[in-house]
Amino acid sequence: MGNSSSYDLVILAAGMGSRFGGLKQVEPVGPHGELIIEYSIFDARRAGFDRLVLVIRKDIEADFRATIGRRLESRMAVEYVFQELNDLPTESPASRPVPQSPRTKPWGTGHAVLAARHAVTRPFAVINADDFYGAAGYRALANHFAAGRGNVAGAPGPQGYALVGYPLRQTLSEHGTVSRGLCSIDSPGRLLRITELTKIEKTADGARYTDGDGVTHRLSGEETVSMNFWGFTPAVFSQLAQLFGDFLRERGADPKAEFYLPTALSDLNQRGAANIALLHSDDAWFGITYREDLPTAQHAVRELVATGRYPAPLWR
Repeated sequence: MGNSSSYDLVILAAGMGSRFGGLKQVEPVGPHGELIIEYSIFDARRAGFDRLVLVIRKDIEADFRATIGRRLESRMAVEYVFQELNDLPTESPASRPVPQSPRTKPWGTGHAVLAARHAVTRPFAVINADDFYGAAGYRALANHFAAGRGNVAGAPGPQGYALVGYPLRQTLSEHGTVSRGLCSIDSPGRLLRITELTKIEKTADGARYTDGDGVTHRLSGEETVSMNFWGFTPAVFSQLAQLFGDFLRERGADPKAEFYLPTALSDLNQRGAANIALLHSDDAWFGITYREDLPTAQHAVRELVATGRYPAPLWR
């Protein structure tokens, strides 16, 4: 391990993968049936993360524990927390009822991180359950924490967080559109803001997306995007709760509105309430958005095994 400290790994796993057609986290990608989430904890554990906090929905708990949890509990300490529609932090307008709407799913990735607020008391990373990030990002975050760059709750000044970014071209799907948080960076390479873009599609020379007004914009593919790979201290929970309260007041009645984590952190950054270090990983990112992405992910893992990056089987 790169340092003697230990950290938590919060994994966002509440989604059932509607576009993929099932609980996509249980599809094997490794040569011995390993899941993407197993490679994540393998890399995280070697970097100094020694406890998992799994954010799931209560209604999938039994299936999740049976298919995924049992694989992880023998590798690392695991705690489950639940992202539920009626989970309103005390810092948000808890006395106000959840807006009446056809909404059936929780409020997005920012709300998912808030679900971990009672379980996490030390620096932690946040990742998606169905994304492969590579070992370098975990090492970069562990070094960030070890250097003491994050403040603690109640400390004066902006909170020190971190984001591991990836080139957009590396995160596109051949089989449909994706949503990505586009990072705006100043000349020294510091993170300024994150803009959530939806319906990004790959093109021969990069990518393009259509905005809410129907205007098509082209992207080179070299832009840095957020893949929801974050480093936080527990101070972020009270900040997110305040922003979530604002979100509920302004957009809570919209059944499609989501409280995006990148958008919330961009807001904190622009207010001067957070100072977000933009970290870079040389490792490949890949994920499974569509069922057709699965063979690509399996091939990528086979290549990593063949070059000695991972043992096969993963757990020996």
